[in-house]
Amino acid sequence: MKPHALIFSGYGLNTEDETKSAFEKAGGTADVVHINDVIARPKILTQAHIVVFPGGFSYGDDTGSGKAYGNRVTQHLGEHLEKFLSRDTLMLGVCNGFQIITSAGILPGALIANDNARYTCRWVDVEVQNDSPWLRGITEMSVPIAHGEGKYYAPEKVFTELKAQNGVALRYVEGETAKYFNQPANPNGSMENIAGITGYGGRCLGLMPHPERAVRFTELPHWTYLREEYVRDGADVPKDGPGLTMFKNAVEYFS
Repeated sequence: MKPHALIFSGYGLNTEDETKSAFEKAGGTADVVHINDVIARPKILTQAHIVVFPGGFSYGDDTGSGKAYGNRVTQHLGEHLEKFLSRDTLMLGVCNGFQIITSAGILPGALIANDNARYTCRWVDVEVQNDSPWLRGITEMSVPIAHGEGKYYAPEKVFTELKAQNGVALRYVEGETAKYFNQPANPNGSMENIAGITGYGGRCLGLMPHPERAVRFTELPHWTYLREEYVRDGADVPKDGPGLTMFKNAVEYFS
């Protein structure tokens, strides 16, 4: 049986289709399920290997990004998600999903307003910091962001504990796309350039960049330039983008 992902939807989440496609492209299966249906039938969590909270703008970010959806998750599904994570399972929170799982207390810290006080949509470069199952075999990757509240923050005590538990998963670095577009490496002012963190021994990953929007080579912002480099060097032009490896890792984790 192929590893199965359950992808939450509803109330402003909007990248569930890209996420489903990424898991299927990686060799798994996936269902998009409205949060109300999960609340009504929480036993469907027992049929999933992977749970994903995708990106979007849940509840219009009216009370802060991810807070209302996070409260709904805590009040109605907290116990069920604890049981889910007590198994050898994986969880992913992307962008608004990261904001949701921190608001729900599944991962520590919070995502607050960008230092530039603007919604920022661009590509960034991130460097892997730990050995999460999601990140095996990856050292750096280029991925897009799209957020206004992506600055990772945690109180000193919480931050110290996070680092002691090797919970820092991704950091923004000055890599290929930052140089190409002449942009600062850290797009939002996150503490110590943090772009993603993990919990539950690395099985639960929250990150602000969108790997599901970087699963094809032609999604890279400078793919035409790179294509010409490959052609001039006599090399094959890649078909896959850097983000796909994350989804392949998740599927292969259960093989």
